[in-house]
Amino acid sequence: MTTLDAAGDPSPTLWAVVGATGTGKTALSLDLAGVLAARGRRAEIVNVDAMQLYRGMDIGTAKLPEAQRRGIPHHLFDALSVTDEAAVAWYQDVARRTIGEIHARGADAILVGGSGLYASSVLFDFRFPPRDEGLRAQLEDELDRQGAAALFARLRDADPAAAARIDPRNGRRIVRALEVLAQGGATHGGALPDAPALWHPSTRIIGTAITRDELVPLLDARVERMWQSGLIDEVEALRREGLERGPTAGRAIGYAQALSQLRGELTQAEAIAETQALTRRYARRQVSWFKRYEQVRWIDVRETEASSLVADVRASDPGKDDS
Repeated sequence: MTTLDAAGDPSPTLWAVVGATGTGKTALSLDLAGVLAARGRRAEIVNVDAMQLYRGMDIGTAKLPEAQRRGIPHHLFDALSVTDEAAVAWYQDVARRTIGEIHARGADAILVGGSGLYASSVLFDFRFPPRDEGLRAQLEDELDRQGAAALFARLRDADPAAAARIDPRNGRRIVRALEVLAQGGATHGGALPDAPALWHPSTRIIGTAITRDELVPLLDARVERMWQSGLIDEVEALRREGLERGPTAGRAIGYAQALSQLRGELTQAEAIAETQALTRRYARRQVSWFKRYEQVRWIDVRETEASSLVADVRASDPGKDDS
């Protein structure tokens, strides 16, 4: 429930617009900010898409160009170089600090994106196990020598529940889980706490959803447009900036396949088909992740206007006026 300050004015709200890729999160966040502004509440947008943190990764992440941001302040876009590692614990700290600064200005914050673990780290009382850099370096060396399959088998033997939540090909996640286990901790494996509590008392979570039968052709067409819009040229430029050395950026869906195409390992048709398959799989994982949010309100953006979402908030908070 939205709280009121001493003067009786509504205190800033943390909105979250989450859901699978291609379901209209970006457009809804802009419309929501516009409706709030029309009702006297400024709003600023905070990115929670891990790949949109990277400078220059625009076409393959469907990053909204500045010219289309309607003058609304956007934060945590283009925050990292492609050679940097996007760590969830780092993101949690910087995102919460950014939200606090937005609220201190008297504005609402709209968290928008589809990276489930990143969103959960901000929205919920989500705490991370300790890090051991020496141990991690050892595990990463084993990953390079033995491959993800061997380390995943070790994780599956040690913690089947954690292994079930991790993509067997995601070496970084496997290493992190093994690192935590080796320190005697119970790995979260990228999962929500058993009873997640909201970090901010005034939080509204909106989930965007489209039926899978409708979403799949939209995603496939979106991948084809990425290549048509110049993804290969974008990746070639990022390659000169160190994309292949990036521990996170170089493995992003679409970018990894474009790199393989540039190296002659895949044809363009193969790169597109592989990206389409991985995008569909990723969308399924996103849906499964966000469905665990008890507080989410699911909508189809083609049928629900942002004004109705704001109206629902006001209806549930009778102390508000409509100014």
